[in-house]
Amino acid sequence: MTDLTMWLEATGALAGAGGLGYAKVRAPGVYWSLVGMPVTWGRFTLSYRSTMDVCGLTVHPSGLRAFVTRSVARREVQPVPPKIRRVRGTSTGLRVTLRLPAGLEPADVMASCERLRHAWGVHSVTVVETKPGFVELRMTGYDVLRRVRMPRTARPHDMAVPVAVREDGTAFERDYRKAPMALTLGANNSGKSMYQRNLIKGLAQLPVALVGVDCKRGVEQSAFAPRLSALVTTPDDAASLFGVLVAEMEDRFDLLSRHGVSDLWELPDEVRPVPVVVLVDEVAELFLISSRKDEERRERIVTALIRLAQMARAVGIYLEICGQRFGSDLGKGATMLRAQLTGRVVHRVNDKQTAEMGLADVAPDAVAAASLIPMDRPGTAVAADSTGGWSKIRTPEISKGAVVAVCREFAHLVPDLPFLDPFRPHLPAPASAPAAGPSLVKPRPVTE
Repeated sequence: MTDLTMWLEATGALAGAGGLGYAKVRAPGVYWSLVGMPVTWGRFTLSYRSTMDVCGLTVHPSGLRAFVTRSVARREVQPVPPKIRRVRGTSTGLRVTLRLPAGLEPADVMASCERLRHAWGVHSVTVVETKPGFVELRMTGYDVLRRVRMPRTARPHDMAVPVAVREDGTAFERDYRKAPMALTLGANNSGKSMYQRNLIKGLAQLPVALVGVDCKRGVEQSAFAPRLSALVTTPDDAASLFGVLVAEMEDRFDLLSRHGVSDLWELPDEVRPVPVVVLVDEVAELFLISSRKDEERRERIVTALIRLAQMARAVGIYLEICGQRFGSDLGKGATMLRAQLTGRVVHRVNDKQTAEMGLADVAPDAVAAASLIPMDRPGTAVAADSTGGWSKIRTPEISKGAVVAVCREFAHLVPDLPFLDPFRPHLPAPASAPAAGPSLVKPRPVTE
């Protein structure tokens, strides 16, 4: 009986160890909740003060505190680390709120993220300033970008659309109120199309007008026609469309002037025009010319795009420009237009120069990260903006059919905009039932 009990206990222990090993690989979230979080929390608690001291994140105490420590407590004066205000576990990591002592700033903690990651044995550590004097350490226990799952609470709202997951497990939102104009770069098969699909899926659920510019004969955007207010598939049509958008921008400025406001969102709801999001796929097709006679068309397109990028934010017209490269090699006006595009998302690129085109002027530190994105991680990108902050993101995989289904479901949200009627996409006619005719199937003989 004793031998049987011993064998049962040993078998149970081996099965448990095997289950945890399987969960670590196939279900890292479960492993983190059962094993990783308690171990990391304990390691963090026991080694916090020494780790912060070694990383140079401590300061000498004030004179009064040092005097009280020596005279009253009769103890040696120790350097002061940031004070822990809150520790909270999540399904992907730990969130630690710290109160910085006088003499430390958030940049000091950000510079030590890599050392803190190794000290506490987590996948990554990022620092976010929550308010003056307070930062939040976001520790991620495992690689959440390996299998991307959007947080359940991520939903389109206002003018913000969740399109990807950050390295710290939070949702990355494309917020048009904060970054009205954006540029997305990436090589072939890097995930640009997947990023646009997630973006269109979210925008389709909002009360906005979607305008597609797809000069690849519409192969990418024509399937989303039920939710598009306009779609152009040639550079000539794009030139006409941008001219109409510039005219609409000027009309909206007149509307703002009549109401004495400077922004679309300050207008009363009953007179506020519908926001317009212009989705440009492969912007190089608008810049490149094949003959001298195309130069005039190119000048009109570039001039209109620059005017929209500079001024259209105030009247609710937003640009979402996508391409493989976007630099001075496209010709006159490209650099000027790029400077107006606040939001930047750079997927895997073929050379460092392309990463610099998208990130060097807003977040120089992110160029190296964008240059090291592996080929077996499509959808992985570096997102940055004009504040200098950046984060690694990855878009979840979604089929074209799923996005088309969403566009059809919310087709009733397509606004009535007469100025876009000439560019309204032609919806495919529903398939009709086949006409009745002679059957080609031979009847089976009746047997008795």
